[in-house]
Amino acid sequence: MPIPAVDADEIDHHDDDESGSDGSVDARIYRAVFDGVLNHRLTPGTKLPEPELCQLFGVGRAVVRRVLEKLAHDGIVALRPNRGAVIAEPTPEETSQIFEARRALERVLVELAVQRVTAADLRDLRRQLDEEHDAMHRFDQPSWARLASGFHLRIAALARNPVLQRYLTELVSRCSLIVGLYEPPGHAPCEHDEHAAIVACIEARDAAGAVALMEAHLNDLEQRIETSRMQGEKSLAQMLGLGG
Repeated sequence: MPIPAVDADEIDHHDDDESGSDGSVDARIYRAVFDGVLNHRLTPGTKLPEPELCQLFGVGRAVVRRVLEKLAHDGIVALRPNRGAVIAEPTPEETSQIFEARRALERVLVELAVQRVTAADLRDLRRQLDEEHDAMHRFDQPSWARLASGFHLRIAALARNPVLQRYLTELVSRCSLIVGLYEPPGHAPCEHDEHAAIVACIEARDAAGAVALMEAHLNDLEQRIETSRMQGEKSLAQMLGLGG
């Protein structure tokens, strides 16, 4: 069973009302914001003005508010009285808790992935590593960040447990917020060589080795985080990937 492409489109747990036209619009707005966070276009503290979102997506305020409430429930957005919605800004304490949860979850997912990986899955993982390598050498930071997050979601897909995969998707999005807030610009969220070593262990069916490498990898990521942030001057449309 090949691994599906990993991007915001596969986050289907937020599309429960997709059958109606309003649900489809909700999903489109949610995915645009989620993808903006995952790809570091939307950084922590970015304002999400309701009137501008209504104009960008051609919807009324009731729809925008409904989506913002979903995003707030998932920890992506903070709703502040009289100040509107902003991309959430995790505190150092929340950062520690999120990484602790992510390490515990990825430990289980890696163990399941080693048990269930197929030859086709391994070919897809190798292609993923090739894409990471190319992005790194092109100095393509947005692609590098997207692929780094996507690697972990691909490993989660190998576990064939949609419930655990869903939880990791939310944690990865929150980690992307943390990287956007704390990690200095110019760094990849993950190191390519560390990913390659994890894939080698999975291919060798070495669960203990893969788990140890993944935990060390996530520990290194957390330790690289600094309490500084730079935020570019871009329009909301650009940060949502809608041009403008």
